[in-house]
Amino acid sequence: MTRRLLFSYLGLTLLVLAGLEIPLGIIYARGEVSRASQTVERDASMLAEVTEENIEKGNLDALPDVVGDYANRTGGRVVVTDRTGIVLADSHTRAGKGTDLSGQPDIARALRNEPTVTAGDEVLSATMPGSSGTTIRGALRLTYPMTEVTARIHRIWGALALAGACILAAVALIAFTLARWITRPLRTLEAATAQLADGHVANPPDASTGPPELRRLAASFTHTATRLQHLLNAQHAFASEASHQLKTPLTALRLRLENFEPYLDPRAHGSLEESVGEVERLGRMVQGLLALARLENSATTAEPVDLDAVLTERAAMWEPLAAEQHVAVRVSGVRVGQVWAIPGALEQIIDNLVANALRVSPPGTTITLARTPGAELHVVDQGPGMFAADRERAFDRFWRASDTHHDGTGLGLPIVRHLVRASGGEITLHGAPGGGLDARVRLRPVATGRSRTAGGASRLIAGSR
Repeated sequence: MTRRLLFSYLGLTLLVLAGLEIPLGIIYARGEVSRASQTVERDASMLAEVTEENIEKGNLDALPDVVGDYANRTGGRVVVTDRTGIVLADSHTRAGKGTDLSGQPDIARALRNEPTVTAGDEVLSATMPGSSGTTIRGALRLTYPMTEVTARIHRIWGALALAGACILAAVALIAFTLARWITRPLRTLEAATAQLADGHVANPPDASTGPPELRRLAASFTHTATRLQHLLNAQHAFASEASHQLKTPLTALRLRLENFEPYLDPRAHGSLEESVGEVERLGRMVQGLLALARLENSATTAEPVDLDAVLTERAAMWEPLAAEQHVAVRVSGVRVGQVWAIPGALEQIIDNLVANALRVSPPGTTITLARTPGAELHVVDQGPGMFAADRERAFDRFWRASDTHHDGTGLGLPIVRHLVRASGGEITLHGAPGGGLDARVRLRPVATGRSRTAGGASRLIAGSR
């Protein structure tokens, strides 16, 4: 923002300078040409009177000295002709004497008693009649090179440019100081925002400098960040305390229920087992809620992770567990390489999806972990699958399909979705060809992705659809 403010100030100053200096330079250039033309015209008139007087007296031998002296003093060129246009004297060459110039337009007009003044790109020219009253005795042409006039014009343009550069330098210094003063609260606010995204504001934004609006904004942000940190700390403390406070009574309740077994009628053992199972499910649900709360309250940065290595490792871990249920685990597809994921997230994503797939896979089926180009991971089972409406709701917390017969908590897929999105990816559920469910996880490949700040994670293998 400092650069944009600086460039805006300099651009405005440049426009003002251009609006002032360019017309001033043009006016000065035109004035120089006009003054030079008037000088040439005046000198030509004076020389024409002198030469006309010499021609009248027949003193033609004096003409070369007159015009030569003027040419040496001023650098101009003087040509004198008689009333027929024959050159009588030329300050630049004696060889031109006797040349007939009557055919040239300016000489012809001068011989008709019509003076001519022209300003070209290279020379200024003034042609005057040498006359006394109505009697014309000759003509005089004075030409003056534009070199000195052009040099003076260039000098004034250079002076204007130098003055403009000095003004721009002064404005740049002032504008830079002003822009830094204006944006200082924004820079500190940006740094504080980045710290807040990491979970803690160590350096609050500076609310003592800058425009009043930005000082008020910095103060409001500090108040909001302090309040937010207090709420996050309170929630994190609640999650930590609840984790310890809830596990103890649930464990005690489970033990008490199990201790009832010797004293119950055998017909009540089935209800007792169901009660114990519900207590265990309640414990897993509490663990899932606390884990999800920790995920949402923490923040970390995505890092490059080797998807192929993690996939091979997790498949090897799950193969013995799947074999106990007579289910095979197979890895397929081309190598993907590294993807962006927050630390530990990829392992938890695969574990949760494989656990869900294994829970619904009949004996003799296969769970396929397939990789496809574009850093997309498929976890495909051959279970009963899900209806389209159920797949849309599968990521809602605590939601379970109406035909579910297992003891899941309904938190597994919400946790997976949070981990995937925190890593900058997306997860969707699709029907698998031939039945079953295809969970598709699209992550960002390292070759084209960028690390982003995202919600953190803790390791958990729990829950169900």
